[in-house]
Amino acid sequence: FGVMPTGAGKSVCFQIPALLSDGVALVISPLISLMKDQVGALTQAGVRAAYLNSSLTAAQMRKALANACTGVYKIIYVAPERLLGEDMAEIARAQKVSLIAVDEAHCVSQWGQDFRPSYLDIPRFIDSLPQRPPVAAFTATATEEVRADVENILHLQEPEKVVTGFDRANLWFEVLRPEHKRDALLTLMERFSGRSGIVYCNTRKNVETVCDLLCDNGYVTTRYHAGLSDEERMRNQEDFIYDRKTV
Repeated sequence: FGVMPTGAGKSVCFQIPALLSDGVALVISPLISLMKDQVGALTQAGVRAAYLNSSLTAAQMRKALANACTGVYKIIYVAPERLLGEDMAEIARAQKVSLIAVDEAHCVSQWGQDFRPSYLDIPRFIDSLPQRPPVAAFTATATEEVRADVENILHLQEPEKVVTGFDRANLWFEVLRPEHKRDALLTLMERFSGRSGIVYCNTRKNVETVCDLLCDNGYVTTRYHAGLSDEERMRNQEDFIYDRKTV
């Protein structure tokens, strides 16, 4: 059970055991963009990996499932909403599940800030397997109450616990209360000119407004929100990852 900040190496904790074990490791994650990034990095490193989530077309899903059932992959990332479907049951019948890693594990707890009811399906899925594989849980942040909840709900059996601090030396927090957010944002953009960054907005409309503002002021900017098509979201995310768009 690892409680470690972003960038501390949580993924290595389950990727290496997955590669050293017989069968396929399942990584349960709620974050579609993270799945895509990690599978892309694994594939580039020569590891056969895949993800199963709503971003796949029907044809892509059929191909991924066929590969999974024939043992092509060592690691499969799966959204929690898919766990109790026939697809996962078919994979579990066809392949030995070597490890289950629950990422963003705080989502299992109703005390957590990001509770997802679908995470409560994880114990039922584990119980449906022919035998219980090793189960690991990881999160970047969890109070003692949430940690106890995660251990209890996932039935972790005397887990090795690694709980580090949340501090990352390369990060700092700064709170500003500007009278005019637009002007303050442009000042920040000038301050960090030439570097990449993310501007979070609380509505889709604000995303569009801020994107237009930055583009109009000469910044190479793209947008990302749930109202975009899967194709545009994927294109915009890749533009940001590969530095074609820096904001």
